[in-house]
Amino acid sequence: MTGRLVHTGQVILDLVMRVDSLPDPGGDVLASETALLPGGGFNVMAAAARSGAQVVYAGAHGAGQFGDRVRTSLHEEGVTVACPPSDESDTGVCVALVDDTGERTFVTGSGAEAGLTAERLADVEAGAGDVVYVSGYSLLHGPNRRALEAWLPSVTGAAVLLDPGPLASRIPREVLDSTLSRVDILSTNAREARGLAGTDELGEAAAVLIDRLRPSSAVVVRDGAGGCLVATGGSVERVDGFPVSPVDTNGAGDAHCGVLAAMLLDGATLREAARRANAAAALSVLRSGPATAPTAAELDAFLPAG
Repeated sequence: MTGRLVHTGQVILDLVMRVDSLPDPGGDVLASETALLPGGGFNVMAAAARSGAQVVYAGAHGAGQFGDRVRTSLHEEGVTVACPPSDESDTGVCVALVDDTGERTFVTGSGAEAGLTAERLADVEAGAGDVVYVSGYSLLHGPNRRALEAWLPSVTGAAVLLDPGPLASRIPREVLDSTLSRVDILSTNAREARGLAGTDELGEAAAVLIDRLRPSSAVVVRDGAGGCLVATGGSVERVDGFPVSPVDTNGAGDAHCGVLAAMLLDGATLREAARRANAAAALSVLRSGPATAPTAAELDAFLPAG
């Protein structure tokens, strides 16, 4: 791989708690397992790095104990940290409740990662052969959004990948449209795609979304065990998934995005990248925790040649 994944999103710490079911309003439940792990954008970067990609974290991070833990985890995955830590606040935390069905519910308390500045991002270079990852969460944080608005026009030759995330419906239409005008790949899950497109039929949603992107762009709609839909100009194709019995779905979409980016950096076609990303997502849900993307060797073993 000659290019890099340049990740401009947020890395936080995930406080993951496994529960039988979510509590009723005002109620209380006991967690059977608890773990404090790096999450958010970390999951995408770890997935890409484990598939052999060079990865650069261009987002903001705090100077406290949570920021220290984030930086240590990034270095352990071989990820380069581009910007110095912010001394104004620590990195934020997300509480992730995982129930017996494997479904997860998030509550996020933002920190330094929500305060990326244009000055810090201006020092990050991205160009031909790179993939630039943009998170929908960045479009909801004023400083991050303004930093990206100033920086993205300078990105020449790189492919911009946007994952709008579960809060996609909260992104102001004008902000989303402005960002989509610079996007080469939109990767979203089925629920988000239906909401953004205003239709329940998934193929139609993919077609609606591709029309909002610039020519030669693509839309990838992640559909769980069903794999994903890949939409390019005038066509929508399903790339089959790998049905499994999930243990924890937390981070599956991130694993998909990270491996998709890594494969594109390695020269794969979009369909080839999507198939391997589907396999990565399937393997990731067989493990507990947010950053459970498989290694390249594990994917090779799961996907025999041909």
